[in-house]
Amino acid sequence: MFENIAHSGAWSLAVIMIVIASWIFYRCFAPKTWREWASAGIVQAFIIALYAEMYGFPLTIYFLVRFFGMDSSNLNANLWSSLLGVGELGMMISMVLGYLLLFVGIGIFIQGWRELYRARQQNQLVTTGFYRFVRHPQYTGLFLGLFGEGVVHWPTLFSVGLFPIIVLAYYLLSRNEEKKVLKQFGDEYRAYILKVPMFIPRIGQWQAFVGRHEA
Repeated sequence: MFENIAHSGAWSLAVIMIVIASWIFYRCFAPKTWREWASAGIVQAFIIALYAEMYGFPLTIYFLVRFFGMDSSNLNANLWSSLLGVGELGMMISMVLGYLLLFVGIGIFIQGWRELYRARQQNQLVTTGFYRFVRHPQYTGLFLGLFGEGVVHWPTLFSVGLFPIIVLAYYLLSRNEEKKVLKQFGDEYRAYILKVPMFIPRIGQWQAFVGRHEA
């Protein structure tokens, strides 16, 4: 039955995608402390589970067919198209939306990292650019990218289950990082925390946040 599902069985492609995605992730986030490595390990598990199912074996669909009686005559590689019965069109829509979120997330991360790097070079607190809207735009970009690829585009039991754990792990990591920044900038950073949310822009600021327009 599963031999007819598109993408499945391409293990060589799964390995290639896992290696590429993992290299990009570690290249960008470059974990140093044990807290950063622990959070990165959860993302690594997310990447492996996602692409192993996307191109290897559709474990989530197999599980739903085997234990929950999902209609096996209307299966597609994408979980959303299989559950909703919308076929290739549904899979294409989820792919486009997922990749849109992925690329937006990558763009937010890269620009946020540049803004932080320039501020660190001058030993200043960064409160401009993406930092006008959220205190940790790199992590916001990570969340958007993972949500787009592992929940919207290609949801699996593992990717959907790991996503909130990843958010929690980076929330705890952010709290630890902010303690260090508080020691360095004191009241200036306390005032900034009161005005700017951690990950999610305030209502009405999303368009400016994503498009980098003036709020």
